Amino acid sequence: MQHFDVPDMTCGHCVKTITQAVQSVDPVAKVQATLATHSISVTSSASAASLSAAIAAAGYANTPRA
Repeated sequence: MQHFDVPDMTCGHCVKTITQAVQSVDPVAKVQATLATHSISVTSSASAASLSAAIAAAGYANTPRA
C-alpha cells in the first residue's frame, strides 16, 4: 500500500477526481481517502512516482509518504 498527502483534497469531488487519476494508471487500483487528514492510501502495483504524476496531472499537489 502506498500513501500520499494531498493538501488540496477537500471534498468528495476531489476524492472522485483523484481516484479516477489513479485508476487511469492502474484500472484495478483501490483508493481510500481520508479528508480530515488530506491523505490517500492506494493499493496498486504501479510505482509511487507514476501515481504521484497522475494525481499532479489531475491538478492536486501531493507528497508520497513512507
